[in-house]
Amino acid sequence: MHMASNEDVFKKIISHAKEYGFVFPSSEIYDGLSAVYDYGPFGVELKNNIREYWWKSMVQYHENIVGVDAAIFMHPTVWKASGHVDAFNDPMIDNKDSKKRYRADVLIEDHMAKIEEKILKEVEKARSRFGESFDEKMFRETNPRVKENQDKIDAIRTRFYPALDRNDLEDVKKLIEELGIVCPISGSRNWTEVRQFNLMFSTQMGSVNEDANEIYLRPETAQGIFVNFLNVQKTARMKIPFGIAQTGKAFRNEIVARQFLFRMREFEQMEMQYFVKPGEELTWYEYWKQQRMKWHLSLGIPKEKYRFHNHEKLAHYANAAADIEFHFPIGFKELEGIHSRTDFDLGAHQKYSGKKLQYFDTETNENYVPYVVETSIGLDRTFLAVLSHAYKEEKLEDGSERVVLSIPAFLAPIKVAVLPLVKKDGLPEKAREIMDTLMYDYRCFYEEKDTIGRRYRRMDALGTPFAITIDHQTLKDNTVTIRDRDTMRQERIEVSKISEAVREKISTSSF
Repeated sequence: MHMASNEDVFKKIISHAKEYGFVFPSSEIYDGLSAVYDYGPFGVELKNNIREYWWKSMVQYHENIVGVDAAIFMHPTVWKASGHVDAFNDPMIDNKDSKKRYRADVLIEDHMAKIEEKILKEVEKARSRFGESFDEKMFRETNPRVKENQDKIDAIRTRFYPALDRNDLEDVKKLIEELGIVCPISGSRNWTEVRQFNLMFSTQMGSVNEDANEIYLRPETAQGIFVNFLNVQKTARMKIPFGIAQTGKAFRNEIVARQFLFRMREFEQMEMQYFVKPGEELTWYEYWKQQRMKWHLSLGIPKEKYRFHNHEKLAHYANAAADIEFHFPIGFKELEGIHSRTDFDLGAHQKYSGKKLQYFDTETNENYVPYVVETSIGLDRTFLAVLSHAYKEEKLEDGSERVVLSIPAFLAPIKVAVLPLVKKDGLPEKAREIMDTLMYDYRCFYEEKDTIGRRYRRMDALGTPFAITIDHQTLKDNTVTIRDRDTMRQERIEVSKISEAVREKISTSSF
């Protein structure tokens, strides 16, 4: 039952996002394009605000971090050096009956997760039975059912991950057959072979097709930072440790793209690569793990919604890696990755380009290739996290209901709604006058159609923290009512005080 309600919440969030102009399916009049989305009038504001807050936190609040905006197209050898041409693959398998395509590794991981769920059920049952005195570690080690299931998981792990590392796709296929994994749609075990599928989109560059050069749409923004390492270091006169930040579009031809904004084929990343002295990378890795978690909590979302997940299986370039996972309606999923990438990237580009990518350390008088600690977060996923945490259906004292987006005020798409009580008696003119003074500082929204109650509801649904109502008393004493989205309380304040009241509420705490 619990799962269904989460699924329902997710569906409601998706339809709310469309109905209120946050997110539309791409090219919808042509029936859309799978896993590609457009941001509407209010979505684009929220997205810009999240991006801007990230940029401020990274670049403005750190004097040793600067930004770049590298092009999406890069020289094809960049992707050879970075390992994306040879290793940026997902193992793919098709079910012959349903004609559906799956990621083979996800099928196996889902199978392990189901067994894990059985264990958790047993643990929770025992916890409620034994209460305070419950020793989970001992229970897991001694309960025969739990042990049997844990052994199953361990057996799959010890075979599955090495097979992936060896690129032994035949064994992955065998494992799927032995575990009796069925297609969720057809319920059959009629599988094709497993084959590798490169996730990069490729295209031709060049005016004549014959001499065209195959180039790629970047699958991440990090390489644009690495190839510009020396340009940035010299022109911005940076001393190690220092960082380079960038936000921008990346593209992945996902085999299975689904779950709304969670896994898209065209998405936006916010990345910061922090260059450090070899040997100091793990200290900085810990530092950035804590810094980034602090940033997430500064969005006003409670810490139960976040957790760290440390990687046991590391990518070929990393010596430590962790994800910050967020509790989406679809469960705990990755929101941000923090990776200690060693000197893999700069080393590889140095090798492939034949150009030295080193740093001269004036303090120790030595040249070295710096190590890198990366923080990489999905802007669309952060948007989804903010949206799904903010979405609330409330029952009010008078028995009515409202849908409200309790988006942190500093991120809200619209800060102030300016609403004349009625569309006559000089109220619209007065309201316009107030709007004209506010719109240069805040994103405002003017509306005079519908009853005031209806307009309040619409603003709640857009997450607008303040609604200013201009009524007949305004014309007498130059006061308005200001309504708070979260408490729905209204108070009268002077027109001259509006800006200050708004500023106070939306000032971001420097985290």
